[in-house]
Amino acid sequence: MLDLPLTFLQRPASPNYPRPWLLVLMHGVGSNERDLFGLGSQLPERFHVISLRAPFRMGPGSHAWFDFSIEPNGERSIDETQEAQSRSLVAQTAQAAAHQLGIPPERVVLGGFSQGGIMALSLLLTQPALMHAAMVWHGRLLHQVLPLTAPADALHGKQLWVSHGTHDNVIPLAHAQAIVHHMAPLPVSVAYHEFPGAHEIRPSELSASISWLESLSGTPPAF
Repeated sequence: MLDLPLTFLQRPASPNYPRPWLLVLMHGVGSNERDLFGLGSQLPERFHVISLRAPFRMGPGSHAWFDFSIEPNGERSIDETQEAQSRSLVAQTAQAAAHQLGIPPERVVLGGFSQGGIMALSLLLTQPALMHAAMVWHGRLLHQVLPLTAPADALHGKQLWVSHGTHDNVIPLAHAQAIVHHMAPLPVSVAYHEFPGAHEIRPSELSASISWLESLSGTPPAF
């Protein structure tokens, strides 16, 4: 039984894989751990999947990793204290889960949708030793975490998935393109894909994401 700092749901890896991977998922603002956990049955069996609940409650069944507001000019301001607290809690949770499951950081992936994707990207940049890869669905880069970015050498060999909807009306496509631009000089392998659609994970996007996850782990089952 896992004992973790954040509330979670889990789907264990198949016993056919003696060297399982860990996938930690984070939902978007206003949702909860059940959201992305619904994808669990479609995710590769070699992954032990953990879906986290964000720590800040907005209402019944509604949680956030940090509060934010949109200024009149369209700029977003965030509660930096909440963001830092969430980032620390997710790091502790991922580390504890990996330790308790006996999975090394080189087989750990952090991923999320929208605000959860923001968290995954922030943790890749600031604490890359926690993971091998990050998966960002419809997220953006927080300028607040840039001063905390780890040295480039610490990012060497890391993998990043970034996908976005071409008609995303919540986090515009330009934010995904800005992530790719920011990562270009860093020693991170970036897989970037745009999909027709709005602020949602459509079947084609999920299918491509799953293929990427499988390419990371790439080991056949031990039958």
